[in-house]
Amino acid sequence: MWLRHERVAVVDFETTGMGPAQGARATEIGVVVLEGGQEVARFASLMRSDVPVPPFIERLTGISNAMLAQAPTAEAVMAEVAALTQGCPRVAHNASFDRGFWLAELARIGVDASDTPFVCTVKLARRLYPQAPNCKLGTLAAFHGLRFEGRAHRALADALVTTALWQRIGQDAAQHLAPTLAGAPLSAQVLHAVQG
Repeated sequence: MWLRHERVAVVDFETTGMGPAQGARATEIGVVVLEGGQEVARFASLMRSDVPVPPFIERLTGISNAMLAQAPTAEAVMAEVAALTQGCPRVAHNASFDRGFWLAELARIGVDASDTPFVCTVKLARRLYPQAPNCKLGTLAAFHGLRFEGRAHRALADALVTTALWQRIGQDAAQHLAPTLAGAPLSAQVLHAVQG
């Protein structure tokens, strides 16, 4: 079903707020790397940026300022993640959010990642599953019977369930697009075009 040697990085950030433009910074990243649809690597780390975590975010994620005080710097973490995911298209749930933090955090270490394609599982889910109650990650996981490993609103747990959703989307999109694909394998590039 998937293009055999295509590497894709499923990315999730936890953050101090809604966006880098408002001064928010990443607090945690989770990444699952797939090759040909199979997991080949995973990475997770807290990230210290010295921007305080608001109480609401701490309650939501369980990530505290005390935890971040002991974490590696955001710059060090992003350098490691950039090396791990080099050349991979990215997949994220609500990709505009994660892409914003991806670009901002990499820019802090002098990396311009503006040409990195991000495929959005929210946009694809809206097209493929109009019968779903909504397109929140937890709702879609329940809708498809996908299990969370760990706590929701933690980066690796969310990246893992997004990976499972991406695989499900791939199965359903392959069937939906079978006439168009004409036997060709599915790829992130094809789904990026389909997401609209």
